[in-house]
Amino acid sequence: MADAKEILKQVRSIEIKTRRLSNHLFSGEYHSSFKGRGMSFSEVREYQYGDDVRAIDWNVSARFQKPFIKVFEEERELTLMLLVDVSGSEIFGTRNKAKHEMITEICAVLAFSAIQNNDKVGIIFFSDRVEKYIPPKKGKSHILRIIRDLVDFKPKGNGTNIAEALRYMSNVVKKKSIAFLLSDFLDDNYQDTLSYIAKKHDLTGIRVTDKHDQILPKIGLIQLKDPETGQQTWIDTQDQQVQFNYQQYYAIKSNYFNNAFLKSGSGTIDVRTHESYVKKLMEFFKKRA
Repeated sequence: MADAKEILKQVRSIEIKTRRLSNHLFSGEYHSSFKGRGMSFSEVREYQYGDDVRAIDWNVSARFQKPFIKVFEEERELTLMLLVDVSGSEIFGTRNKAKHEMITEICAVLAFSAIQNNDKVGIIFFSDRVEKYIPPKKGKSHILRIIRDLVDFKPKGNGTNIAEALRYMSNVVKKKSIAFLLSDFLDDNYQDTLSYIAKKHDLTGIRVTDKHDQILPKIGLIQLKDPETGQQTWIDTQDQQVQFNYQQYYAIKSNYFNNAFLKSGSGTIDVRTHESYVKKLMEFFKKRA
């Protein structure tokens, strides 16, 4: 386990960076992208020229002998759910940062944007099982707890089971929520569950990958350890068949991800560890607004 002072230092660094991004870039985009659940009754007032006659409150109008209309307000309070893959493959990264570091920053930006809009934030950590669930709450201290766990979480499982995480969310979150599923999506068999969940929640998949998830560097004979199974094996990275198999595996998982989210009607954000997630999030929000 990492030193407590080092963890706090990392949490503080992430808080400073992501709150600044949220304040200056994302909070307005977040608000316009995710509307409230509907309209709630606020008050009645006298009818004014141009008001929708369908909003007339006939009982109040009859009592005062002049037309009054019902005024409604948008219900702003929503729940943001983060479903975060903490499996072994997320520690991988060859450029600016590992995948789990980028996922942590993205989660923090989304969470701070949500609480600025008075929304609750909850999180599910998953590997090949659901590792931990923090129920939705408001407030800065709650967000800092989530960031701390993202920085220092040690999963029991190594594999990835996206369908299990989605089923768990369906059981614990009954009202419609905004949900972001963050993973490298090196998994399959989640399409049916995804389609079911997408009917109940506003779901977006954020795929965070490294360029060497797709292309194996040609550096000769090396020993590789699968971060999810722990299995070690020697491979020749110069071998054309090895290169082909490696790229084919990624292509299959990538196609599955794209097709599954397309069929479910859910949104996607694709970002590499050497890219700016800020740009990708802004493009996503503007497209939705």
